[in-house]
Amino acid sequence: MKHPVDVHVGKRVRHRRWMVGMTQQQLAERVGIKFQQIQKYETGMNRISASRLWDIAHALDVKISFFFDGLEGAEDSEAATPSATVPGDILADKEAMDLVRSYYAIPEAQRRRLFDLARVLSEVD
Repeated sequence: MKHPVDVHVGKRVRHRRWMVGMTQQQLAERVGIKFQQIQKYETGMNRISASRLWDIAHALDVKISFFFDGLEGAEDSEAATPSATVPGDILADKEAMDLVRSYYAIPEAQRRRLFDLARVLSEVD
């Protein structure tokens, strides 16, 4: 049975990997393992050891604490479900992640205008 914390950490690995535009194969090569193991980590099927999490954090250029963001407020790991630990989990959607990456690739002045447009459109009833 998957542990909710392992599932949460795996999702955070996947989100960060997507945000930096890295494939599972590329991450696996940087960490020195096979991409199938990255798949198992990202689904929470396999737990990530402390030393491996250290390597993954280094490869993805984040602090280890990044992988645990969102777990605060879970009173115990038994009660923590993936839906409860990541509110809405919008970043689990590949289309949303592609949109975020594309958005940040736009020059800042144009990005601000796009943001303002999206805000106006979202307020339309």
